[in-house]
Amino acid sequence: MTGMTRRQWLKATAGGAAATLPLLRIARAQTSGPLRVGVILPRSGVLAGIGQDLYRGVELAGPILRDLGYPEMEIMEGDTESNVQTARAVAERLIEAGAHVLVGAFDSGQTTAIAQVAEQKGIPLIINIAAAPQITEQGYRFVFRNFPTAPTILSNAFQQQKEIFARVGAAPKTVVFMHVNDTFGTAMAGGIGAVMPKFDMPYRIVETIAYDPRARDLSIEVAKAKAAGADALLMVSRLNDAILITRELIKQRWTPQAVLSMGPGWYEDQYIKTLGKYSDGPMSFVPWYDPKKPLSRKLEEAHARAYPGTNLNTNQVFTFEALLIAADAYRRAGTTDPGALAEAIRTTHITDNVSIGPGIMFNEKGQNDGLVDATIQNVGGKLVVVAPEAAAVADPIWPMPPYDAR
Repeated sequence: MTGMTRRQWLKATAGGAAATLPLLRIARAQTSGPLRVGVILPRSGVLAGIGQDLYRGVELAGPILRDLGYPEMEIMEGDTESNVQTARAVAERLIEAGAHVLVGAFDSGQTTAIAQVAEQKGIPLIINIAAAPQITEQGYRFVFRNFPTAPTILSNAFQQQKEIFARVGAAPKTVVFMHVNDTFGTAMAGGIGAVMPKFDMPYRIVETIAYDPRARDLSIEVAKAKAAGADALLMVSRLNDAILITRELIKQRWTPQAVLSMGPGWYEDQYIKTLGKYSDGPMSFVPWYDPKKPLSRKLEEAHARAYPGTNLNTNQVFTFEALLIAADAYRRAGTTDPGALAEAIRTTHITDNVSIGPGIMFNEKGQNDGLVDATIQNVGGKLVVVAPEAAAVADPIWPMPPYDAR
């Protein structure tokens, strides 16, 4: 239309693009203002209770990080609706809306979908909670996880179970292993066979029962577990099913010696509030916070003021730390450029943190492999650390008090 040949037009536009790209890179590197963090959590759907609990960590983080002198952050909220495909779509939407960093998403399946989007778009993802080991085995450059993998959780759980058995002078001889059949539960189930033989446990698994975390009735599963005649339950659960299973234990008049949970559900505030005195007894072997660290005390105090009558837990601790990682990287990078932020996250070295272990650092796979779990027991509506002994504030109660005698 202008009289230019196709060859002349291609040459001119190619030259224009070549001249423009460096300017775009410079402008991006000089971006200032608040760091926009897309926080993606299951705020509705089957995991809604846990999602709301996770978001408390976001609400607690702002004032604490400001007091510590970290730069301003702007939170962009995303709801996965407890669905993998929705999680993927939300990640894409937040990136298009200008998120510089993503945080999320608790469920391993949903987190895997977000990780794929983050890597494709070149936007850092800081995983708050998700344990499936394959997430950090893909060679990703923009994915970082400050949470232990399923094999690490299992190893810690078996170590601390043996410690507890030695301290109480008793141990189950048989257990039934019940687990949700989602990504996390399947990963944990797969890890049992590989990890458990290394620890010479005093019990054997006499029955394995997988179930859907969306199930509304688990009476058949509990009846099957009871019929196995096992001494204890070994659990990988979510919140709703932990409540359903406990109600069935009460209804079917079966109190095992112990409920040994390697995951969420049994320590949730909603579990304790819903079941009252019947929530006492279960032990959870989970990533936790070190009550002796100064920042842990700050977080505990802030939580007590904001949410009186509730317990600080894994959900808030690791969501808080994900935002701590983002703020620390932004302060060191001095830019919102995703590549620079990813490099800053890669070289993270935070020792003033809250989780148990030497601090927050990432290996070449983007995994913090220095985290240590704790054993917490539900006692009188509180979550009490009973192992490892160095961090314990109480002795474990063994066996569980019978449900029909409470």
